[in-house]
Amino acid sequence: MTTKIHLLCDGLGRPLRFLLSAGQKADCEQASALLEGRHARAVIADKGYDTDAIRSLISRRGMQAVIPSKVNRKHPIAHDRELYKQRNRIERCFASLKKHRRLATRFDRNDSFFLSFIFLAASLFWL
Repeated sequence: MTTKIHLLCDGLGRPLRFLLSAGQKADCEQASALLEGRHARAVIADKGYDTDAIRSLISRRGMQAVIPSKVNRKHPIAHDRELYKQRNRIERCFASLKKHRRLATRFDRNDSFFLSFIFLAASLFWL
């Protein structure tokens, strides 16, 4: 059993929203749920979120999409490389969360227990 954790964090790398999905599901399927009700100047994401639907969702909400194009995109879309460097904040957030062995090795077999511990670990960021 594999599970992906989809994470939305703020500019300081603090977690704001989590979603779980099956390991074989595409990342881009969770983007609209992650961004629901959120407003920012820019959305920084990796290549897994490079779809026209996500880009149009972001632009309709008045935000800038900072997403590098996938290799197989016929017409690559430019992105702000300097702003994209800030994506390391979410990677550091994941690294901090996975310091908890229970998260890194997925001890919990029940999704609700696993997600509960993610929220508990994330609350340490805000204390």
